[in-house]
Amino acid sequence: MLSHAGRLLLATPRLIDPNFARGVILVLDHDSAGALGVVINRPTHLPLRAVLPGWGESVAEPQLLFSGGPVAPDSALAVGLSAGGGPDAGFQRIGGDYGLVDLDTEPEALLPSLVGVRVFAGYAGWGGGQLESEIEEGSWYVVGAVPTDLLHPDPEGLWRTILRRQPGELAYVANFPDDPGMN
Repeated sequence: MLSHAGRLLLATPRLIDPNFARGVILVLDHDSAGALGVVINRPTHLPLRAVLPGWGESVAEPQLLFSGGPVAPDSALAVGLSAGGGPDAGFQRIGGDYGLVDLDTEPEALLPSLVGVRVFAGYAGWGGGQLESEIEEGSWYVVGAVPTDLLHPDPEGLWRTILRRQPGELAYVANFPDDPGMN
């Protein structure tokens, strides 16, 4: 089985579920038992300092809590981008320079080794074989992640940005209208 951990899932225009429409998901874990990821382009309007005061000023702009997905929305999960080797503790590498950040660790102990952090309420999850089926039916594009994706300054424009950098005809999908009926 090919693991997609560390890669991105981009919702295809045919995926209209409001939890995932135009969504960009960073896959954190993927094996035969299932997959787990966070939607990285859905900031909430809630300042992170209102939820996690110790981390509020330590995250990348915008300093908001992000909606990571529909599963366990009352839980918090943090993902960071390492600067080189990453921190010695409180950081679990998931792929490339990305890793899970332990929110129980003091930010000052981690931040010197990180380029930035985002905090997510909830996550997206799939049972064994479910993600593979959704990819096969055409609900998701699977593309490589670049370090700037997680901390992109315009999260709402990230879906189009990532599609535009893809080779070939996939780049054209970035121009697909939000509502094709309005064309």
